[in-house]
Amino acid sequence: MTAAASHPFDQVKIGIVSISDRASTGVYVDKGLPALQDWLTRALKNPLQIEPRLIPDKQILISQTLIELVDAGCALVLTTGGTGPARRDVTPEATLAVAHKEMPGFGEQMRQISLKFVPTAILSRQVAVIRDQTLIINLPGQPKSIQETLEGLKGSNGETLMAGIFAAVPYCVDLIGGPYLETNDDVCKAFRPKSAIRPIPSA
Repeated sequence: MTAAASHPFDQVKIGIVSISDRASTGVYVDKGLPALQDWLTRALKNPLQIEPRLIPDKQILISQTLIELVDAGCALVLTTGGTGPARRDVTPEATLAVAHKEMPGFGEQMRQISLKFVPTAILSRQVAVIRDQTLIINLPGQPKSIQETLEGLKGSNGETLMAGIFAAVPYCVDLIGGPYLETNDDVCKAFRPKSAIRPIPSA
């Protein structure tokens, strides 16, 4: 029996996509993929299979990459980069082009969190969509902003001041037929209605 098969939590395949012309051509080192993988490893108890992609800001290529990851069985796909108003920023358009349903609440909450730090957060155009049984979310480009929007804002005693978007991700994945995601509460506590909570399995 493999380690994944004997694990008490469902195995989860997650796609992470960093979108940058310069990073994809080696002008500078990409920081988005390591930041996403580190955060997911800390936040989730599930055994993870991470599918990383580093690609340039090309709308057709972004859409093709998202479809590829969905078809590969990713329950969740997170992108970083390309969500501003600049001419080369086309990640939202590429994401909407492959959508079966839009989930506007994720983008709205990310902008509310970022507005606590910078007024230019209103220029961010992150979107979230569902394609088949996969949730796709555009995240900001900076590692610090990625963590803030996923985790939310906490006070000096660790209390939640504003919920991050990842608190809603596991239940959304439940509703679209994906695996059951278990979070580490000290990083990000998932919210589910009581009727949707599974008993904690024994290891």
